[in-house]
Amino acid sequence: MTEKTLAIIKPDAVKKKVVGKIIQRIEGEGFEIAGLKMLHLTKEEAEGFYIVHRAKPFYASLTDFMSSGEIVVMILEGENAIEKWRKIMGVTDPALAEPGTIRHQYGFSVERNATHGSDAPQTAEWEINYFYKS
Repeated sequence: MTEKTLAIIKPDAVKKKVVGKIIQRIEGEGFEIAGLKMLHLTKEEAEGFYIVHRAKPFYASLTDFMSSGEIVVMILEGENAIEKWRKIMGVTDPALAEPGTIRHQYGFSVERNATHGSDAPQTAEWEINYFYKS
């Protein structure tokens, strides 16, 4: 099933200058990039995006991190895009991510793990609309 998902290259990966490598991997895996932009979130924008985590202990540090530098936000399209992108990213903790995944290659910690991806169709729709308002 063809679907869309949101992908974010986080500030840590932008600072490491691996944006091109990650995009090359995305294209090499057969995704179509339907939207792409670089931006710098304000603290309030990061809080809005991660609102679902507001009661969790990592919320403040996550939103601080996500507003600490440039990010690249993309809409990826493809067959089973959500599941496929999540597999390519690897699990949240880079130390536990499979070799060859983006987070294993470029991530540093659970928070500074290079990439973000939507986890479900409803989440993808909400996240895409957050950055790409219709």
